Amino acid sequence: MTSKHSDAAHGARGHGKIGLPGLVVGAIGVVFGDIGTSPLYTLKEAFSPHYGLTANHDTVLGILSLVFWALMIVVTLKYVTIIMRADNEGEGGIMALMALVQRSLPKKSRSTYVVGILGIFGASLFFGDGVITPAITTLSAIEGLELAAPQLHAWIVPITIAVLLIVFGTQRFGTAKVGRVFGPVMLVWFLTLAVLGVYNLLREPEVLSSLNPWWALKFFINHGWHAIFILGAVVLAVTGGEALYADMGHFGARPIRHGWFLFVLPALMLNYLGQGALVLDNPLAIKNPFYGGVPEWGLYPMIGLATAAAVIASQAVITGAYSVARQAMQLGYIPRMKIQHTSSDTIGQIYIPGINWMLMIMVIALVLAFRTSTSLASAYGVSVSGTMLIDTLLLAMFARASWPSARRWVLPLCVLFATVEIAFLIANGVKFMDGAWVPVVLGILVFTLLRTWRRGRELLHDEVQKEGIQIDSFLPGLMLAPPVRVPGTAIFMTADKGVVPHGLMHNLKHNKVLHERNVFLTVETLNVPHAPKEKRLKIDPIGDDFYRVLIRFGFMEMPDVPLALMRSCDAGGLYFDPMDTTYFASRETIVASKHGGMPVWRDNLFAFMHRNAAPATGFFRIPGNRLVELGAQVEI
Repeated sequence: MTSKHSDAAHGARGHGKIGLPGLVVGAIGVVFGDIGTSPLYTLKEAFSPHYGLTANHDTVLGILSLVFWALMIVVTLKYVTIIMRADNEGEGGIMALMALVQRSLPKKSRSTYVVGILGIFGASLFFGDGVITPAITTLSAIEGLELAAPQLHAWIVPITIAVLLIVFGTQRFGTAKVGRVFGPVMLVWFLTLAVLGVYNLLREPEVLSSLNPWWALKFFINHGWHAIFILGAVVLAVTGGEALYADMGHFGARPIRHGWFLFVLPALMLNYLGQGALVLDNPLAIKNPFYGGVPEWGLYPMIGLATAAAVIASQAVITGAYSVARQAMQLGYIPRMKIQHTSSDTIGQIYIPGINWMLMIMVIALVLAFRTSTSLASAYGVSVSGTMLIDTLLLAMFARASWPSARRWVLPLCVLFATVEIAFLIANGVKFMDGAWVPVVLGILVFTLLRTWRRGRELLHDEVQKEGIQIDSFLPGLMLAPPVRVPGTAIFMTADKGVVPHGLMHNLKHNKVLHERNVFLTVETLNVPHAPKEKRLKIDPIGDDFYRVLIRFGFMEMPDVPLALMRSCDAGGLYFDPMDTTYFASRETIVASKHGGMPVWRDNLFAFMHRNAAPATGFFRIPGNRLVELGAQVEI
């Protein structure tokens, strides 16, 4: 059970000249932003009036023990040690894991369908988590002003919104240059967390004993079954754990593991322990134990550093949303959107305006609605717990199918992980009416959109195929009385390589001509991140200068059809002169009907999404001056 591809894969993607220390710094700057800002609010939330706990000796040590063992079981053991071995050719994340599991199952089986549902619902919940992260981290950082200058309380929300507007407004410029400073800033952040932790730990060194799991167990003994509800605050310490797996493709498994074990985990635990020691020494500090442990002279610099860390955590979530959206587009779960490349060197540096502005509106709406990080903490946790539980279920399925030698110990651990995550879900479920409904409703809405688009595409394909004429029977008849041939190459884009494209039928019907060379082009997305070179392009001559061409891309790639065809020339295949090639594509108008398929409201939803989707030709980077687009009305 080894991760064969992780580091090798991303060495081939532009990091080959960067050594392990450089990759570790880069990973610290991007991967650990979310989990690294958790000390801003986790302990404060655990002792909020919502839970009714008193900050006495046993309770403080019990909470610290729960935080430590949550980090060890969920993040260290599950994500860093085990699940990062389940890489899809170096890529991680819930959608990559879903594709990996589906590859091990029979195609179009019920199990494959269930895995698809689980993966998409998990990705939908992950999106809900992504909306809350920028809001709660930025609010928590700015709230330090309440201690430094209480008179600025009324300005906390406006300043937070201003920071968020700057973050989202600068996305179109790309993160390549800013990203270079993320690593050093986060290094300073984690180093500061550790130093502050040691500084406060010296007040009450006894808190070190909380690393003994007995204190967590004793907490449950003392508080009875009600103790499970405190896990709604403890889960805040592990938010961002899934991001370690999702960002694995950018840095590889080794740099992330090194960063976690050698730097991030020690810094986080020292800070949590320091906050606990501070509360034992001064129970009044529970109002804000993070900033309460900062010397007065360092309060403003700490607020500035925390804000920078919050911005970086938000940036990681936003760019992660772009990455997941691109994967979902490629796998056929969301409509195509306009994608801008912000770097000429790195394919991963992209900007999706539609996703950016949608996130911005929802994040700012959350800040205006909840107004404090404590209120937002009530909404946080459900989506995180749900995504983690689905990861565990998918991991168990994958281990059972693909790790015969390791499943004897991985599957029992999956039972442990699922037990912890179900407890997290129950603890957060009681906060449903206090705000936890927000990510749940958002996740359900996103899930509905994803499933509607996927099902609508299947129905559209079936209708087109039903009305289509088979190429193998059409061409021999056409060649009995061939139309006039005109110079050049015509490329007819079709989703079904066995059916005559609408573009060819319309061209014959209206122009009554045929080009010298005609290509039926189909683009496929594989359930692997990057299409193997030998499977990238397939050309089949079918006689009379007609050809079937199949181009395959991985779900992490940006599909560029003209470039793929040019590479065909370089490989000794067909020669495509860009100035002598015309692309023909059809753009369907969807009409909802009551027969079969989906309910009418979903048909109408699909029609709306289809109408507003970016055209396939733009998504495949086909030049507009070489394109002829034809309309067709399809009833589903």
